[in-house]
Amino acid sequence: MGMDTSTAILLSMILPAVAVVLNLVLRHRDNLRDGLTFVIAAATFAVVLVILYNVGNQTTAPLVLFEVLPGLDLAFNVEPLGLMFALLASGLWIVTHIYAIGYMRTNKEDNHARFFACFSFAIFSVMGIAFAANMFTLFLFYEALTLSTYPLVAHKGTPEAIKGARTYLGVLISTSIGLQLVAIIWTFGLTGTLDFTQGGILQDHIAGPMAAILLALYAFGIGKAALMPFHRWLPAAMVAPTPVSALLHAVAVVKAGVFTMLKIGIYIFGIDFLATTGASVWLMWLAAFSIVAASVIAMTKDNLKARLAYSTISQLSYVTLGMALATSMGIVGGGLHVVMHAMGKITLFMCAGSIYVATHKTEISDMSGLGRAMPITFGAFLIGALSIIGLPPLGGSWSKWMLMMGAVDTGQMVIIAVLLVSSLLNVAYLMPIVGKGFFIRDNAAAAPVKNLETSPLVWGPPAFTALGCLVLFFFAGYIEAFLMPLGASN
Repeated sequence: MGMDTSTAILLSMILPAVAVVLNLVLRHRDNLRDGLTFVIAAATFAVVLVILYNVGNQTTAPLVLFEVLPGLDLAFNVEPLGLMFALLASGLWIVTHIYAIGYMRTNKEDNHARFFACFSFAIFSVMGIAFAANMFTLFLFYEALTLSTYPLVAHKGTPEAIKGARTYLGVLISTSIGLQLVAIIWTFGLTGTLDFTQGGILQDHIAGPMAAILLALYAFGIGKAALMPFHRWLPAAMVAPTPVSALLHAVAVVKAGVFTMLKIGIYIFGIDFLATTGASVWLMWLAAFSIVAASVIAMTKDNLKARLAYSTISQLSYVTLGMALATSMGIVGGGLHVVMHAMGKITLFMCAGSIYVATHKTEISDMSGLGRAMPITFGAFLIGALSIIGLPPLGGSWSKWMLMMGAVDTGQMVIIAVLLVSSLLNVAYLMPIVGKGFFIRDNAAAAPVKNLETSPLVWGPPAFTALGCLVLFFFAGYIEAFLMPLGASN
């Protein structure tokens, strides 16, 4: 039984939308509701696999649902970067769903139905972002993603949660409407189109400093990419339950940000245009600054999720840096880093949640000796951390290597130094957590160590994604080859 690609694209969005409705209708039937959502998550992933089988890394003609204005359509298509993002998000949805069931139940959280409905809506939005054929369609789903994740950040309903969610919504909506929307309208005014086109659409339409200004409106307008100084929403969102942090920081929100950043670099500006005009040089330096500054701040945080949040701000800037280098190596390295960081960071966040469910500890200084009591959780954390640091044989080593090669291509030796320093800083803020867990005993540790690992639904998913970090090391070449068309000139 074959499924044509157009049907599959629509189905990848319809399925999560169905999950939203089911979660609300079956709000009092926990097992049935969670089971059906799991089936839908698996089906969504299967549908994206069908698209991969049909299309490979080719780019398809747009599937236009309707025309809004001449040259402005609600349209979807498949290209390598979007398909990779869709595979990543739908695959990790399955893992985070299993984890969220374990976390929400073991931790006795409230409002499960609302939580999973918003979660499914966020995945629906991500699928729309992944398959958007133009900037207009992408923007609509980008906003939908912000609105659907707001209730997730505010989930606990405490004053702290409401305040964090308000910062989250405030920064993301004000940047997207105040800056990104202005850039989109400006682009449409210049070119009469917003279609994602290989080689970009701005060539011959804008030049000189104006190109750099337009890029700035996009770069800061994509608040989800958490470029400094528009990064505050990300640590603020840490008040959310950990499955939300895993979704936000590994799968949906931040990845939608850097994904949009790559799409703009490749298909709106065009890499050659950026390289010849030098419009992205300032962005390269800002990304380099964000990489180092966020890492330094991460070292000062004792709260585990806060430390991981600043780590995410730093890691996202790697992808922005890859785009700003304006070389095919930089673009492919940035695309590869989206996958590698997702797998490493989702592991770290799920481990943080596992520690919290078992011990209710959130501060790193309280975690002495926990590694012995929670060997699976801390073992998975170690593997995820090493992948983020970029040590072989873990996936993160390849994307960092390719970004360094991209920097070599442009002769930017300072950028190579930044990437090396950043890896050392990653060691400095991630490894003490593992060291504390395994090697430092607190005074009570003379007592025999009892196993604190909770439900397999809580420790199983991070163990699985930690294995993923290892597997990705050996499959990085396939992903690189898959993304190669992105670096082609026109």
